[in-house]
Amino acid sequence: MDIANKLMSEIATRRDDLVELTQELIRIPTLNPPGEFYRDICDFLDRRLVRHGFNTELIRAEGAPGDSDKYPRWNIVARREGNAPGECVHFNSHIDVVEVGRGWTTDPFAGEVIDGKIYGRGACDMKGGLAASIIAAEAFIDTCPEFRGAIEISGTADEESGGFGGVAYLAEKGFFSPERVQHVIIPEPLNKDRICLGHRGVWWAEIETHGEIAHGSMPFLGDCAVRHMGAVVAEMEDSLFPALAQKRTDMPVVPDGAKQSTLNINSIHGGEAEQDPDYTGLPSPCVPDSCRMVIDRRFLIEEDIDEVQEEIFNVLKSVEEQRENFRYDVREIQRVLPSMTEKSAPVVQSVARAIGDVMGKDPDYVVSPGTYDQKHIDRIGKLKNCIAYGPGILDLAHKPDEYVGIDDMVESAQVMGRSLLDLLG
Repeated sequence: MDIANKLMSEIATRRDDLVELTQELIRIPTLNPPGEFYRDICDFLDRRLVRHGFNTELIRAEGAPGDSDKYPRWNIVARREGNAPGECVHFNSHIDVVEVGRGWTTDPFAGEVIDGKIYGRGACDMKGGLAASIIAAEAFIDTCPEFRGAIEISGTADEESGGFGGVAYLAEKGFFSPERVQHVIIPEPLNKDRICLGHRGVWWAEIETHGEIAHGSMPFLGDCAVRHMGAVVAEMEDSLFPALAQKRTDMPVVPDGAKQSTLNINSIHGGEAEQDPDYTGLPSPCVPDSCRMVIDRRFLIEEDIDEVQEEIFNVLKSVEEQRENFRYDVREIQRVLPSMTEKSAPVVQSVARAIGDVMGKDPDYVVSPGTYDQKHIDRIGKLKNCIAYGPGILDLAHKPDEYVGIDDMVESAQVMGRSLLDLLG
């Protein structure tokens, strides 16, 4: 048996270990926000990877957004040196999961196996991918002990809330510099036969309209900020949303609806603050003097960030021309430029060959509708040779009864193992 087939067989024999590892990861409820049990999962990964000869570092992102003594932002980076000089392949997975939400028919933190699938919050996004990368690396090390270069595995915080306490922090500290790492695979759930080359851009902003408080029985003595915001939304509906629908990209974004520019209104809040759930009184009768709206604008590689912002300001200027006493502020929350790795990049070529070897087909090349941690590796780390590849169905992420298929994890691990053999063997 040649080395490639031996590696494939070795990964297949570790199926039960892969299932158990995924279950153990799911059972650590690393909810973000607020950022719970990050140290617990890092300690768990530390114990696992040290047993296989990895040198590990646990790094707290002190001072990063969200980091506090109550909810410290812990990350783990593990490195296994080969027996000869060579390049480094890094598997990066985020350890945080989103809130559970309603509608589950299984225990979201039990990791139940039902009909060949492992259920739980984070099963798909992306603890199944993390487990698959660990199994692939361990099997490769055991099968090819004389490999050259190095393998790194990281578990990082806060991807679901921007990644600033995770990959961004590590990139700023040099962990993703091209001198240290040459190839990065992020096992996000983009389907086992797809290579994700990058993502669209995002501009988050908060728009606040201002009014004047007055007694609710005499609204004519005040100025309603909520009505001003209603005019903003109406202008978006009339002019901005139709314009965005006409903008299309050559990026292979999935699903098809994301091939256009999009705008989501994340939240609107005006007037007095909401009371605690146990409050039984009535609200006070006041004209709201403030209304805030958070917008989530996703844009294409063909668009310029200045153009994206100008479109919003044009909406506000149009409303200003139509409404008396219209006053507003705009505060930027986050900006991320689009990122897309070339198909000719070495890591793309290696993973493509591996998918062909394992699945007997050419991969589909896609771009994610939302951002993930490639943005920090690209912009801060200055490392372009980065993709997302992992098991799981993207549409299941953040949904109730989230799951990952066991067969998909095994095949994805085999693809990762074959990629290691190609790059380091």
